[in-house]
Amino acid sequence: MKLSIWSWNVNGLRAVINKGFVDVISREKPDILGIQETKLQEHQIPAEINELPEYLKYWSHAERKGYSGTGLFSKVLPESFSSELGIAELDCEGRINIAEYKSFILFNIYFPNGQKDDNRLAYKLRFYDRCLEVMEEKRKTGKIVLVAGDYNTAHKPIDLANPKENEKYSGFLPIERAWLDKLIDQGWVDTFRAFDTSPHQYSWWSYRALARPRNIGWRIDYFWVNKEAMDYISGAGIRQDVEGSDHCPVWVELTLP
Repeated sequence: MKLSIWSWNVNGLRAVINKGFVDVISREKPDILGIQETKLQEHQIPAEINELPEYLKYWSHAERKGYSGTGLFSKVLPESFSSELGIAELDCEGRINIAEYKSFILFNIYFPNGQKDDNRLAYKLRFYDRCLEVMEEKRKTGKIVLVAGDYNTAHKPIDLANPKENEKYSGFLPIERAWLDKLIDQGWVDTFRAFDTSPHQYSWWSYRALARPRNIGWRIDYFWVNKEAMDYISGAGIRQDVEGSDHCPVWVELTLP
């Protein structure tokens, strides 16, 4: 059994709806789709989403209106769904979906951006650390654990077009990148890099200065998997051809026995 799983920061679901979102999903037909930065409340979910009736839909909304938010669309019924890390200050921004299926667990996460100030950077790092704790807890189930989303950090110099110019800015700070190193040290695999080690592979581009046509971008959207389950990942990639947001979708193919 093969499952196609996508992750996409849509930078406003209502905005991307007007840029062909439903057509893209109807055409590409991922089995599961995690979206980030929905920027809406429950009563603002676009009616056009009803044009995707084959998907079960789960949401997590931020307390602050028009901000953050995540959603999970799944053709497969999960055994359970949660939108909490168990810490109030980390759960109020609608950043987390955890869906448990029979043989795998999928995290869909919109990690915080730390660019605003030092307090926000500290919040991002607390969020990172709590996520890793929960990831490790789920790993103990013996299931495949996939952690998808917008991590808001480029890991290595290969993962952004201008690493030298950005090494003092949040998104490429040593302390942020060190957390991604910690994932590797604790036995997690960056699925894309397991299949593709080439440069210029980005998933986000600024709207300024024609960054996307010039491919001046960052790879900040990932699927990580626990290394003992890597054999079940039969493909991974970036859909740079899909437009509608400043991010493009990233995907994995999960082959289950």
